[in-house]
Amino acid sequence: MHQEEKKSLNFLEQIIEEDLENGFPKEKLRFRFPPEPNGYLHVGHIKAIWINFGLGQKYNVPVNLRFDDTNPVKEDQEYVDAIRKDVEWLGYTWDKECYASDYFQQLYEWAIKLIREGKAYVDNQTSEEMNEQKKNPFEEGIESPYRNRSIEENLDLFQRMKEGEFEEGSCVLRAKIDMKSPNMNMRDPVMYRILKKHHQRTGNDWCIYPLYDWTHGESDYIEQVSHSLCSLEFENHRPLYEWFLDQVYDPAKVKSKQREFARLNLSYTITSKRKLLRLVEGNYVSGWDDPRMPTVSGMRRRGYTPEAIKDFMERVGVAKRDNIIDFALLEFTVRDHLNKIAPRVMAVINPVKVVITNYPENSEENVCIENNPENSDAGEREVPFSREIYIEREDFMEEAPKKFFRLTLGGEVRLKGAYIIKAESVEKDENGVIQTIYCTYDDKSKSGSGTEESMRKVKGTLHWVSVKHALPIEVRIYDRLFKEESPDTQEGDFLNFLNPDSLKTIHGFAEPGLNGTKIGTKYQFQRLGYFAVDDDSTENHLIFNRTVTLKDTWAKIANK
Repeated sequence: MHQEEKKSLNFLEQIIEEDLENGFPKEKLRFRFPPEPNGYLHVGHIKAIWINFGLGQKYNVPVNLRFDDTNPVKEDQEYVDAIRKDVEWLGYTWDKECYASDYFQQLYEWAIKLIREGKAYVDNQTSEEMNEQKKNPFEEGIESPYRNRSIEENLDLFQRMKEGEFEEGSCVLRAKIDMKSPNMNMRDPVMYRILKKHHQRTGNDWCIYPLYDWTHGESDYIEQVSHSLCSLEFENHRPLYEWFLDQVYDPAKVKSKQREFARLNLSYTITSKRKLLRLVEGNYVSGWDDPRMPTVSGMRRRGYTPEAIKDFMERVGVAKRDNIIDFALLEFTVRDHLNKIAPRVMAVINPVKVVITNYPENSEENVCIENNPENSDAGEREVPFSREIYIEREDFMEEAPKKFFRLTLGGEVRLKGAYIIKAESVEKDENGVIQTIYCTYDDKSKSGSGTEESMRKVKGTLHWVSVKHALPIEVRIYDRLFKEESPDTQEGDFLNFLNPDSLKTIHGFAEPGLNGTKIGTKYQFQRLGYFAVDDDSTENHLIFNRTVTLKDTWAKIANK
């Protein structure tokens, strides 16, 4: 049984289990999620959150939330606040909130230690000259003319860099490692650059800022993170991560171990923060939380649930090699969860009026409809019914093909929770567009009344809204942001592959019980899809986002 259990572990869990079996103390396990506060979290980050916090929950050990805030040019408090909110919304709690900027003094002192040991030097070349000397993995690099400066000169220059004596771009601090290494990251990487920029946490205390590779591993070590889990693009950085740690490691402490997993790539989606920022700044979307964006805040606003997103992560699993996951799988998990929890309501988003000519004028009644057939505890609600109703325009055809089981002239349908009606005639405008459908109803056919007529079977059941009681709503029909499955790998600008039909705004009507619904509330509009109340909604103007369709409509399009 023990072997079967072990088989079901993912490879990261296997690594941890092996470490524990080899004597690593369980109480010293610690994980972290280390976002850079230079954008909003997206679906790729969710995987890292799910892995790190999931391991924290599995082993009942702490997980830090650390902001790797080493670049004041791109970072903002707005992003810090958004990241906190997203992690909490996903249902996770961190142990310590940390910032790489908390360690700037320690990192600086360690850099001086490296200079004193002859392992770091100040280079006055341009970045172009340094890149030229690095060559390529198949060719040995050329050493910088400044590589063999004396320790005293390097200490003096680095001190003057810190004091702001030099201009941005005039010099950097580099680690002295190996210009012949086949791993380009080991060819004397830059540790510090001059940036005379205000930092959101340290103000103007610093004008030199550490680079990510130097900061990241040392921050893990300071926090005593046992397993530094990151995506595959950092695999080539692992030797550098370990080299930097070796320079400061105290054998009495935990030496952080970096291991890599495949990042999450979704079809019809981009996850480059730089490209997402272009979408926001170019007003191609309404903001980072636009419901078409692959950001956590966009998914939340669209109506996705944390449970569905985590279910999606479970299904995708933890892999060692990059692959592209079908967006339809994410929509499936969202649909599956909303099906269980979302109350059913009636809304008509492309309305045409129906007049029931033999229903008493000025009369109305309530009909009883179940809230969720998937959940018997959800109960029932009363919905007002009257002589004039709206139905979907697509639910009527004057002459219909055989498999059209909705309303046609001379044909019958049941109105959900109400009566059987029969279409008798139509009224059109001067362009031939139907304005009103005139019907009659069977007054003994009311659903649930127990009469023989109410048991009568008709092929179609339509949702509807009483005209007199209808609540006007705005509906935003969202679709995929890109029409190309892999917009990132195509030739040309990724913006060329934007889907022009990714948002359609229409106006319709809902049953009156939705009045006063809170932002974020989720519903199934019967026969139409799952919808959530948008952040822009007000008391007098209710806006719904389509979260996901009832079925995978894209599969049909793809098959065609």
